Amino acid sequence: MHQFLSDRIRGRGFLIAASAAILLLSFAPEAAAQATVAAVKQRGTLICGVDPGVPGLAFQDASGKYQGLDIDLCRATAAAIFGDAQKVKYVPLTAKARFPALQSGEIDLLVRDSGFNYTRNTQMGLQGAAINFYAGLVFMVKKSLGVKSGKEFNGATLCAIQGSTIETNTSDFARANKIKINIVSYETSDESVKAYLAGRCDILCDDNGSMAAMRSTFKNPDDHVILPEMISREPNAAFTRQGDELFTNIVKWSHYAMVTAEDLGVSSKNVDEMREKGNDPEMKRLLGVEGDFGPMMGLDRYWAYNIIKQVGNYGESYEKYFGMSSPLQLPRGMNALWRDGGLMYSPPFR
Repeated sequence: MHQFLSDRIRGRGFLIAASAAILLLSFAPEAAAQATVAAVKQRGTLICGVDPGVPGLAFQDASGKYQGLDIDLCRATAAAIFGDAQKVKYVPLTAKARFPALQSGEIDLLVRDSGFNYTRNTQMGLQGAAINFYAGLVFMVKKSLGVKSGKEFNGATLCAIQGSTIETNTSDFARANKIKINIVSYETSDESVKAYLAGRCDILCDDNGSMAAMRSTFKNPDDHVILPEMISREPNAAFTRQGDELFTNIVKWSHYAMVTAEDLGVSSKNVDEMREKGNDPEMKRLLGVEGDFGPMMGLDRYWAYNIIKQVGNYGESYEKYFGMSSPLQLPRGMNALWRDGGLMYSPPFR
């Protein structure tokens, strides 16, 4: 009898302990999901990893201020969290160092012309929170070579960047077309470009946006030709850590707010008028006139208004850095809105 009671007491104790453990575990994911947002708010600054310098995407102007399409997504995220797009610290990172910096917590957010793919999502434990630039890898060669296609590259040498997808995609392209391309890798993009210009290799490869940016910096850009074929899909994304669901959602919907604003005709120039006089229900929800969409993510109800007012819509950002009025003059192509034949598309705010 005593043994039976003792066993029952021990059994109840085990059940209580197990229940407590389950209860603690049920709260753990929620705490992890909010860890980055809490750290960013406590610090008072968003730490964003960016490219050390590539026109159009991330670069410093004459005054040392960071500019570019990637920079605008960092700024939009800060505007959503703080109501102030200036509360960002930028950390320039090489291709090799970018993902370890995010995984280790050195940075909160990585927006560095980085393609989102299967391995980075699964093996590296990262989320492609928002695709802000649809691109594809292309080749550039000296016009004097007279090359029309990458299939003519048998025996040629390519300058690549360590830790990038250029190495693997070029190798795949060579295998698929039964040619041999010799790859020489450098730690930074600057080093690979200098090697190419010095004649140490025949080919450069990068996504079409970065390639257009590189060529614009050459002394004689017309002496170099970007071949028309794309050898891979490179959806450039803003990366966050898996498990940081709240922060990932904020980054994702900050991008979508910029895309939706363009779709609805709301810009940095007319956002105040639209907030006051606009009749579209989705526009009202976006700008905080109706609903509590900001508080759903722990943000101010005017979080999206702050993004559009301080950063602009997606079209404004693209035009400033890549559009026909910019030095790069890169047609929007895949980065046009869905209604204009592109891939830029936002789920609805409802």
